[in-house]
Amino acid sequence: MKLSHIFALAITFTLASTTATFAQSATEKTEIAASFTTLNTKVKGITCSSDLKTISANVEKLEGVNACKPGKTGPTTQFEIAYDPALVSEDDIFTAIQNTAGCEDPNDRPYKVKK
Repeated sequence: MKLSHIFALAITFTLASTTATFAQSATEKTEIAASFTTLNTKVKGITCSSDLKTISANVEKLEGVNACKPGKTGPTTQFEIAYDPALVSEDDIFTAIQNTAGCEDPNDRPYKVKK
């Protein structure tokens, strides 16, 4: 009988500590999300969907950038970038975009931010 009581107490303790940990994680994520700012910027020089993926990946490598979502490919394509201004500046983001290599020629830097 004592073994079943010990087992029940162990399960109760485990569930209680897990719930507290999940609650703390949710609070931390909310605080982190609150520090992000959204930047919408237009980029010229994009010719295909590979350009969108390459630029997004390059921007998302920056410390402080949470997401970089491109719009439709066109003469000027809009990007929505979520970032923490305490860790990365708009100029850093613009530089990352403009320093991204072109997909047709890796030595070319065809992308220009429209300010």
